[in-house]
Parts: sequence; structure tokens; C-alpha cells
Amino acid sequence: MAHWYDHAIIYQIYPKSFQDSNGDGIGDLNGIRQRIPYLQNLGVNAVWLNPVFISPQVDNGYDVSNYFAIDPHMGTMEDMENLIKDLHQAGIHLIMDFVLNHTSDQHPWFQDAIKNPNSIYRDYYIFAGHDGKRPNNWGSFFGGSVWDPDPAGTGQSYFHLFDKRMPDLNWKNPEVRHAMLEVAEYWLKKGIDGLRLDAFIHIGKADLRQNYPTKTDDDQPVIAEPFFANLPQVQEWMRPFCEQIKQDYPDALLLGEAASASVNLAVDYTNRRNHLMDSVITFRYFTDDESKIDPRFSEQYQPKDLDLTAFKQNQVVWQQTLAGVSQPTLYWNNHDMARIATRVAKTQTQAKSLAMLMYLQRGIPIIYYGEELGMKNLHFTHAEQFEDQTVKPWLKDAEQFLSKKDAMAMLSDNHKLPARGPMCWDDTKNHGFTDGTPWLTGISQNDATVASEMNVAGSMYSFYKQMLTLKKEKLFQNGTYYMIATDKNSYVYQRDLGDESAIVAVSLSNQKTVITVPGKYTEEKLKAGEYQLTDGKLTLMPYAGVVLKKEN
Repeated sequence: MAHWYDHAIIYQIYPKSFQDSNGDGIGDLNGIRQRIPYLQNLGVNAVWLNPVFISPQVDNGYDVSNYFAIDPHMGTMEDMENLIKDLHQAGIHLIMDFVLNHTSDQHPWFQDAIKNPNSIYRDYYIFAGHDGKRPNNWGSFFGGSVWDPDPAGTGQSYFHLFDKRMPDLNWKNPEVRHAMLEVAEYWLKKGIDGLRLDAFIHIGKADLRQNYPTKTDDDQPVIAEPFFANLPQVQEWMRPFCEQIKQDYPDALLLGEAASASVNLAVDYTNRRNHLMDSVITFRYFTDDESKIDPRFSEQYQPKDLDLTAFKQNQVVWQQTLAGVSQPTLYWNNHDMARIATRVAKTQTQAKSLAMLMYLQRGIPIIYYGEELGMKNLHFTHAEQFEDQTVKPWLKDAEQFLSKKDAMAMLSDNHKLPARGPMCWDDTKNHGFTDGTPWLTGISQNDATVASEMNVAGSMYSFYKQMLTLKKEKLFQNGTYYMIATDKNSYVYQRDLGDESAIVAVSLSNQKTVITVPGKYTEEKLKAGEYQLTDGKLTLMPYAGVVLKKEN
């Protein structure tokens, strides 16, 4: 059975940063509605919204206190219903971010659980230990222990894989599983077209008594990911959830965030016989080259080049392993990482070539808002702007060897929060994002805006629009994928469908690169930078790329 998402081209919108419609400095649903013609013009057919539920905003909406209501900063339920309707009228599907591993500590379930130790909601969360002692040495992704004392003073602790104000749900409890399915179906009944299942790989936990062995065997928290990621219970508990959704809404996209999943786990999560996800987002694509790390201070926010050989290996393994199973997701950046124009691309030509390289492969493109303009990370001037407890220790360490200005620039270029800056619409105040004060401010590194790029031949925007038009062709939707062997300075692959064939050839080097083209590929379909094709020899100028179709 064919589904709309088999040919999805997804545009990720970080709602707080896309378009403010009421001057409060926070992007909102009506702002997105205003920009639907822009999305149509670009050529996407689906939008993924980061969370818009009621939230104390400890983690920008990933701490949900009410799943059945829209956060007032985002708008009203009527605004949400109108957004769904307007997107559908424009031929665009809507995917909502669904946080199912944890809630806010302000959620009524958790509030009842800590006010009344005999509450039925006590078992909606994970409480363990006694006499104020932590059950184990597992560490939180946000720093410190996964355990914090029960506010009720029982001597127990509650489990939080992320911030302490985001307690994990207890998916062992069938009532929790039922309640989360009710939430999902509530929104699907509203007319949304899919769910991005946030952090679903973490819903299963190992025996809570088990410490993670360390060299010193002390009780200092340690990230014990094998004990709370991709455990067998994840599939056991998610299967009925996914099956019920597919039974009730057969055309709904279930897109799982499987950050640390191996490619073989991705097969398990997306193989149709397992009745789970349609596709998963992995964080395994990008391997850092750490050869230029300054050993004098922490590497955490130091710039790292992309290990090009490892990158090619990662890509081809995911492409070949998922062939015939599911569509991989294709992305260069998202809200959890620095932007590609800051992190990887040295020039605009390279940014175009890398986009061509990634998105014309087999799979579902996910384009992060503003990427089509070449948007870069903001630069912050104060540590407090990052709202991250790891930042001050890093700066203290780095400033022993760097000036404060250079340390802040390095941090800004490599931290995820500056990648969430307001969309650059035009050259007016705040780039046309808001008439008020933006919720996230910093020194803009961007020259390009929608207004300056939209109707300009050769602009980044025009390139993305042309590339997405090409992506919609059957060859690039349904064709097979084969990576052609080259050295680390180039990335070349072939797409084949019946009598049609094309190669995508990209230089990964700042030097002129020569590639032998297998066959009569002469029809130019898309290019970035300059190239020459003579007698089967393709010469790419630095960071250039080209798509060539084969003569019939």
C-alpha cells in the first residue's frame, strides 16, 4: 500500500523561532499560517513541528505539562485546527513532535504522585531507593545523576534521564501505555498526519539496582546508556501502540527518534513485519575527525571536522542495509546540533553540494528551517544565554588558553541553542521575525534573507527549490542507490530506475578533483560551483557538485 510519506519532503519548524504574529517575541501557530505560501513555493510537502503543548519551557516544550492543550505562547486550539486545515489546503502534511518518555514535573500526574504516595499516579513514574540513597550510579544526559529526591520526603528518589524537572514515565505500567496512546489518537483525530516519537528508545530501563561498572567503582554518575537505550522492552511496549495507531489511522507517519540506534536496530524498528515505525532518525551519520582537538582543554565544544571516510561509510551502510526495508531519513542539521553552514560548510558552494549529496540519496529529506538560506548559528556574548549547566565549566577551562571573545565564538559555533535563532525573512527589524524582542537573541552571522534570495537565480534558496523539484522525480524517489568507489575527496553515487540513470558527484575537497564517470552521463540536471566533463573525465572545482543524467 502506497502512503503519502513514501515521497515526503519534510521541513522542520522550530515554532518559537519561525514567525511571531502578535509581537511577544515568540514564534507561534498563526505565524506559521502566514508563511504557508513560502513553504508551498519552496516545494516541501510536510512540516514537522517541535512541541507546541502547554509547557513550563524548561526544555523549550519537551517538558509537557498538558498534552491536550496548546501552549498559550503558541496560540489556541482553534489556531492549531486552522493551521492543520490551511496546511492541508496547501497540500502540506503536518507531523507533531510527541514526547512520550517523560513529562514536566508540573504535569498533574506527577504533582499528584508527589503529593500522595498512595496515588494511582505514583506508578506512572519511576520511584526507587530508600533513606535518601540513590538506587544506582547512572548519569543524566543533562548532567549529574538520573535520580533526585522525592519532593514528598519519602526517602525515595525519582528517575529523570533529562532535566530533573522532566521525570521519566514508567512504561512498565499498562495504564501509562494506554494514556499515551490516548494522547496520540487525540491529535490524529484532530487531523494531523503523523507523529515524531521523541526519545522512544529510552522507555525501557534495566534493573534499577544495577550500577554501571567504572574504573574507580565510586558512586559518581556515569552515562549508562546500555541500561536505558534500545532495550528489548522498547519494541514490546511500542508494538501495540504503533499497531493501534496504524489500525485506526493507516496513513499516519510514525517517525521515531532513535538517536543511538545502530543500523540493525533501525531495521528492527522499521521492518513492516515488526509493526513499529515507518522510519527512524539516527544520530549515527556524522563521525568527528578529532585530530585537530586542542588537548589543553575540554573537547566538548571545540570545532571538529567531519571524518569524510567515516561519513561515507556510515551513509552507504545505512543506505544498503535499509534497502528494501524502509526509507532512511536524510538530514544535515536539526534543533539538537549546530547548523551545517556553521559546522561543516566552508563556502556557499559547499553548502549547496552537501545538500545535493544528502537529499538526492534514497530516503526522506528533513530540512531544518532556514537551512535553505544558508542560515548560521547566532553568536552569544554571555554564558547565561546558553541555559546549559555544562557551559560555565567549559568556558572556565577554555579561557585559560583562549581569549574570552574567541572562547565564546567557539562555543556559539558548536552549541545547539544558537542554531535555534529566528528565521531571517527580510532586512527589517529582527529580520522580520517579530516586532517585539525575540525570545532568543544574539549576534547574527547571516547576510541572506528570504526577501534577498527568493527570486534570485543562483541563490541558496533557488538552489534548494530546484533540488527539491528534482527530488520529486521518480528516479530520485524510487530508484536504487549505489555508491561508486572514489577516494575521500569525492562522494559519488548512482540512482537507477528502469532505463533511467543519474549520478550525483560532489567534491569534498578544497582542491580540484577528477572523477572517472562510468558511462555516458552528460545531461546536467543540477549543479553547484563549476565543473568540466571531457571524455568521461569529470573535473570538479573546489567543493563543487553536479547531477548528470545518462543518455538514453
